[in-house]
Amino acid sequence: MSDVKSKLIDGATGPWEIVLGLEVHAQVASKAKLFSGAAVGFGAGPNEQVSFVDAAMPGMLPVINRRCVEQAVITGLGLKAKINEWSRFDRKNYFYPDLPQGYQISQFKDPIVGEGLIEVERDDGSVFVVRIERLHLEQDAGKSIHDLDPNATMVDLNRAGTALMEIVSYPDMRSSEEAAAYVKKLRSILRYLGTCDGDMEKGNLRADVNVSVRRPGDPLGTRCEIKNVNSYRYIQQAIEYEARRQVAIIEDGGTIRQETRLFDPGKGETRSMRSKEEAHDYRYFPDPDLLPLVLDPDWIKAIEAGLPELPDAKRARLVEQYGLSTYDAGVLVIEQARADYFERAAAGRDAKLVANWVTNELLARLAKDGLEIDASPIPSNDVAGLVKLLEDGVISSKIAKEVFEHMWAGEGTPAAIVEARGLTQVSDTGALETLIDGLIAANPGQAEAVKAKPQAVGWFVGQVMKATAGKANPATVNAILRARLAGD
Repeated sequence: MSDVKSKLIDGATGPWEIVLGLEVHAQVASKAKLFSGAAVGFGAGPNEQVSFVDAAMPGMLPVINRRCVEQAVITGLGLKAKINEWSRFDRKNYFYPDLPQGYQISQFKDPIVGEGLIEVERDDGSVFVVRIERLHLEQDAGKSIHDLDPNATMVDLNRAGTALMEIVSYPDMRSSEEAAAYVKKLRSILRYLGTCDGDMEKGNLRADVNVSVRRPGDPLGTRCEIKNVNSYRYIQQAIEYEARRQVAIIEDGGTIRQETRLFDPGKGETRSMRSKEEAHDYRYFPDPDLLPLVLDPDWIKAIEAGLPELPDAKRARLVEQYGLSTYDAGVLVIEQARADYFERAAAGRDAKLVANWVTNELLARLAKDGLEIDASPIPSNDVAGLVKLLEDGVISSKIAKEVFEHMWAGEGTPAAIVEARGLTQVSDTGALETLIDGLIAANPGQAEAVKAKPQAVGWFVGQVMKATAGKANPATVNAILRARLAGD
């Protein structure tokens, strides 16, 4: 791990270090399940997307979905990871009401993807590396529903058999902020690759968070796993609570018991779910119904050749091609749709100015209204049109913000709004000179102050802008004022 920045907890007996590793479950973007032809989708009625294979009917045999295998390979390549040309599926045995087979088909010792890494940006712009231990394919379980009947538990098997990629990291993170940043970056990569939609609200991306604490420099402590956390905020809250819980237990003379815990968002705390199983508790063995998975090296190379431009490469290109700051480029590449929107708007325009409008005005307004950029009421060509009006001196920056509000309300293109509302910038030198001469004559004391202290000219600029309802060309105003109020 590079550039370690540990967030220490101040305990009663001294500082403690948090050590974090994550197991992220990402639902594979596929129209069918991992081992059956049943449909995958959100919103279907209970048990409407269940095949005989998913329901574990006698005599039903699993058949591997090639598309899910391809998506796992694409993801592995996007994570700069080793693709294993030989892997196999195993049975992970445990009982759960919504697991009709009594086992889960997963991968244990021989996963499809081996070690990789992700470079993650912190909020301050620094970068840290999280090593990926493995990525394996497995089938999801169904869903137990406890709140429809006070005396019974309902089972919905629509999710049963859905393909998941479990992406396991090494314990390379040292703060809740780093853990959240890691999941954000991983989600961004998966969405760029098109291998997972990353919809955390629907459970399509969720994290099991392994938390332990230790004195700085000591060996790793006993970890507790917090299951199925599905938001960045909850990941951070769960880690902060769990780390302090463990410190308090150790400082009271107790020991940490390895266990699986759940996070309660309402109470902001974790609670025990069950003791943590070890691998031997699941009695893994190779699935006798599935042959080992053997991949053609040429097929892997062909997939690699077709990979899209990923966030890190796109950020570097936006900086070089458009002269953007690393920060602005980083904001734009978080979502591919943002970067694409920016590039469409920046074609032939002042790219830095376009980036400023997209990252500040547009993204802030979208966030306020709970919209993604794909649903923006302002198309990219209208942002380009607004910037062109600024470049041509037709409107001022202040007027541009007013025009933006009318654009958001759907009143038309920037040029049409400016014409209809008479918002064209005043650049008539003669009219502005007359106005400025009148202001100087009416305020001789202020004029003398500017001659002594040129930076005080802002008062006159403000008066001119006020008199022209913000339509005066600031550059022209400043030039006239400098000529009129020169100190010589």
